[in-house]
Amino acid sequence: MGQTLTEQILDDHLVEGDLEPGEEIGIEVDQVLTQDTTGTMVWLQFEALELDEIQTELAAQYCDHQTYQFDFKNTDDHRFLRSAAGTYGAYFSQPGNGICHQVHKENFAAPGKTLLGSDSHTPTPGGLGQLAIGAGGLDIAVAMGGGAYYVEMPEVVNVRLEGELDEWATAKDVILELLRRLSVKGGVGKVLEYTGPGVETLSIPERTTITNMGTELGATSSIFPTDEHTRGWLEKFDRGDEHVALAPDEDADYADEIVVDLSAIEPLIAAPSMPDNVMPVGEAAGTDVDQVIVGSCTNGAYEDILPAAKMLSGQQIDRRTEMIVAPGSKQASEMLARNGWTAELMAAGVNFSEATCGACIGIGHVPASDSVSLRTFNRNFEGRSGIEDDSVYLCSPEVAAAAALAGEIVDPRDLADELDGLEAPGFEMGSGYSPGYGEGDADIIRPEESVDDDLIKGPNIGDVPLKDQLGAHIEGPALLKMGDNITTDHIIPATSDILMYRSNVPKLSEFTLSRVDEAFADRALEADGGFLLAGENYGQGSSREHAALCPMYLGVEGVLARSFARIHKANLFNFGLIPLTIDEATYERIDQGDDVEIVDDVRTAVDQGREAFTVRVNDDWEATARLDANGRERRILAAGGKLPHTRQQFA
Repeated sequence: MGQTLTEQILDDHLVEGDLEPGEEIGIEVDQVLTQDTTGTMVWLQFEALELDEIQTELAAQYCDHQTYQFDFKNTDDHRFLRSAAGTYGAYFSQPGNGICHQVHKENFAAPGKTLLGSDSHTPTPGGLGQLAIGAGGLDIAVAMGGGAYYVEMPEVVNVRLEGELDEWATAKDVILELLRRLSVKGGVGKVLEYTGPGVETLSIPERTTITNMGTELGATSSIFPTDEHTRGWLEKFDRGDEHVALAPDEDADYADEIVVDLSAIEPLIAAPSMPDNVMPVGEAAGTDVDQVIVGSCTNGAYEDILPAAKMLSGQQIDRRTEMIVAPGSKQASEMLARNGWTAELMAAGVNFSEATCGACIGIGHVPASDSVSLRTFNRNFEGRSGIEDDSVYLCSPEVAAAAALAGEIVDPRDLADELDGLEAPGFEMGSGYSPGYGEGDADIIRPEESVDDDLIKGPNIGDVPLKDQLGAHIEGPALLKMGDNITTDHIIPATSDILMYRSNVPKLSEFTLSRVDEAFADRALEADGGFLLAGENYGQGSSREHAALCPMYLGVEGVLARSFARIHKANLFNFGLIPLTIDEATYERIDQGDDVEIVDDVRTAVDQGREAFTVRVNDDWEATARLDANGRERRILAAGGKLPHTRQQFA
């Protein structure tokens, strides 16, 4: 039996395990990336491992979230990250150079390589045939030290693309269609592998839009085969020699197949407040729009912004609507300027943002109260934009530009019928890209160009807190009861007033779950132990390990949930919190404030591989909770987390 493309790459990098779905495998990591809000902890953990230099082929540190540097804390973090990159041998992308996924795609992404990143949208370079996976920061630190990355072997799903996109339909609509079909949980435990004749009709920027938002399906990764589009893209950046021909075997066996007829795709929109709340644009037509933003790591390439620029050329946006362009990289900004499109957009009434994650995580361009914001981003979780009662829609740049012109949500096909001369902009590949990270690149400091050889820590940068080894007896109150789809934005918000404390865990912990219950942190500290209680898909969203690290710091011992998101569950193990799965009846019966006790000798049960644990509530009734963990995860849990466990191994 032949192999899928995913299996081929995994097989080439396999160091432990078998490629059987559901079995844990360990793979060698070629490249790692991290960004400024997760990177500080990555490098502090790398320092704690007492290693001298990175062991992967390449490591890249980006500064893309807190680029506005509101006070010294942000600037100190960036200086520390530059010093860490220089000390240990990583590339350093300066603040303002762009979002990690876009800049990495332009400079480092390589077909057939593995990439591990401390950001959930790391799978973006899958559009170039790179197997890229998002993970918690501690997993990145260990991989940089030469350790394998462990993951449950995913099912590989064949997404067969047929036909070709019609006018006004875009790659963004393709991934929105998949979200409409599968939901935000539909990709959990899976890699989506794109095949079929429709693949060759999509450019690299279009493919990476799709792989970027595969994260919203909960997928482990998404990947396309390589072809002449791939070769041409790499050649634009003087990296043609990195091209590798990659395709699944003709007799490859997939776990499932999804067929998407590209010719049947129409303009779609994701309504508030989930990326899978998808409908045809026409069903939301007539909704007044106060703000439009085109950009982000999803649709921030030059080729993504160009269609909107063409639509706005010679036009003016509606007086009731504000529009911002937020390029994904300085490269995209430069090309817009060199080709005259920046002036065209400004003449239409558009404002420009620095190339940063910014508005996508609620830093800058926060919507007004009781307003509607239309964005080409990847997430519209409630409150993520920086205001709790937000109303954020996700759409393509074409739909966004149409709304800016009309002042309301409108199907661009209908607007074209109303406005003389408004034609479908189509897709156009950019030309005149600057070469990659060669000499003369002012925004990327190569390891050999390092200006630092010692770590520089400001007063806001602390140490990595460690948890004690797992004890025999665990009990405490149910500190907080939550519903389904609690995101990492709920657990540790990413707004500017909070994000600046990512390297200061004691202070950051004060904000833990504040969006759910403002009193939670104080209650957890006072209890000195206890459990979180949640519904399905607990911890969906970003890879931020702080969503496990901060509850651990507050004394939380474990989480009882109906199900867990992949990255967050791994992070719970990494910081010594026991993730126990409960059924619906148990979830419904436990109330916040109830006393919860794991009856078993927990340490012995974990060591012995037991799956079923008895949970006693209020000394009154009992239920069964399950620990789905392999031997390695159990050893990590018993040691109090991955950092103490890895230090023991390296020693």
